[in-house]
Amino acid sequence: MGDARLMPRRAPLLVGYVVATFLAFPHPIAGRVLDLGLLCAWLSPGLLLLGLEGLPPRRAFRTGFVAALAAHAAIFHWIYVVTVVYGHAPPVVGVIGPLGLGAYMAAFTALFALGMAWLARWNAVTPWSAALLWAALDHLRSFALTGLPWATLGYAQHLNDALRPWTAFTGVYGLSFLSVLGGAALAFGARDLRAGRRPTWGTGLALGTVVAAHVFGFVIGRGVAPDPGSSVRLAVLQGNIEQGVKWDPAWAERTLGIYEELSRRAAAEGAELVIWPETAVPGVLEADPEQRERLWDLARETGASFVLGVVGIDASRPGRRPLFFDSALVLEADRGFTERYDKSHLVPFGEYLPFAELLEGLRAVASGIASEGVTPGPAPRAVQISVPEAGPLTVGVPICYELIFPDLVRRFVRDGAEVLFGITNDAWYGRTGAPYQFLAITALRSAETRVWTARAANTGVSAIIDAGGRVRARTRIFERDLLVYDVPLRPGPAGGSFYTRHGDVFAWGCWLGSLLLFAAARFRATGNGVGESS
Repeated sequence: MGDARLMPRRAPLLVGYVVATFLAFPHPIAGRVLDLGLLCAWLSPGLLLLGLEGLPPRRAFRTGFVAALAAHAAIFHWIYVVTVVYGHAPPVVGVIGPLGLGAYMAAFTALFALGMAWLARWNAVTPWSAALLWAALDHLRSFALTGLPWATLGYAQHLNDALRPWTAFTGVYGLSFLSVLGGAALAFGARDLRAGRRPTWGTGLALGTVVAAHVFGFVIGRGVAPDPGSSVRLAVLQGNIEQGVKWDPAWAERTLGIYEELSRRAAAEGAELVIWPETAVPGVLEADPEQRERLWDLARETGASFVLGVVGIDASRPGRRPLFFDSALVLEADRGFTERYDKSHLVPFGEYLPFAELLEGLRAVASGIASEGVTPGPAPRAVQISVPEAGPLTVGVPICYELIFPDLVRRFVRDGAEVLFGITNDAWYGRTGAPYQFLAITALRSAETRVWTARAANTGVSAIIDAGGRVRARTRIFERDLLVYDVPLRPGPAGGSFYTRHGDVFAWGCWLGSLLLFAAARFRATGNGVGESS
């Protein structure tokens, strides 16, 4: 296959892919956040495709896996902080964790490399085939083995004001598709020009499509329904409670005092609705009448309604241990505690142990006070909350890990949510790139659903994100702070984007397009007598 002849230039291309993939997502460097996604979103797939060029299928699979493992293990370096620094696991776990998650991600890149190698055998590699297959595999990664769609390529375009509006139709997978389409077209065009050939018509069409997507994306973005007249003045609180003391009983009173003081400050600035981060309330609120009365007194004093991140409990099973949940609890000044939403998609090995019977003696890293792990709630759903001036609201409260799943978050809005409250505890990540990457992910959820998101994070980044996915206000990490903002409410159809109503139609279309492409390429190659040896 001429692989030995290509090897001297293959290695730099693959190393470039690793570096570009890492830099496609935000990372704090020297006190600043480096975010090169607008450049690296195109470089990463283009360099990978050139680095794989000429490899037979099995070799392409192995090479794609190794390159992607290096890239994604580097992105997941923060797992060491989660497992060792705060989870108190042995250091070896902190090394194995990023490699394990990186291997999961790399498996999909390896499948992409394998697919491209087979298409090369059938003379069917184009920017279009690459974009279809990549977007389809990004979609598969959102649900395979419960899913892990962190560092999906489309998130690298979170600052691209021209392309981001497309997510209201395609989800984040449309940004992955366009990134690969443009990156592949640039790579193949540069390769052909260097070899003295004219780029193919397919390459030119791909570049033209990406340019057109930017132009029409601006039009779509400006055509988003204007913010309605109704709004709610809300506050997101950032208590900045160190993860190492979060569940320490000696810190419970101090933690509660911090959030009470921030709540009073928010009410003094006119906030009608105050949002506390994930599991901000120390202990088990529903099992502590004194603490419940104390917080209700706070609501009556301030006149505000609250959404509290709590540890939910179900102690209704006689003779059996209670069930614990990662929950959001609604508190109103006049009616007390009204509704509770329980997180429905939990973190494997973080909040619960898969195959727990085979892993006896181990404990989930982030189970908190739930010694046997957290129990999932039944399903995503919106909750009702009454606010003094704004009146009754329907809100969605995706909790932490749930925010990385596009299809899950859209269900809150499909269920009637006029605004999203993303509550999370990013203290686990330390001063790594994870809090900033998570913010970018959350911003895409607003762009997809066309509703505003108020993000309350224990240690940051807390933020207010508009219906177009733009961050309007944010905090610094590891600082005690709050944001007070007048957030527009966007009931359907303004909040009911095409993606909200119909889900991953575009992604399934990429699957269909990929299957048809492979079938057509195989049929044409067989008819032309193209060899199938590997």
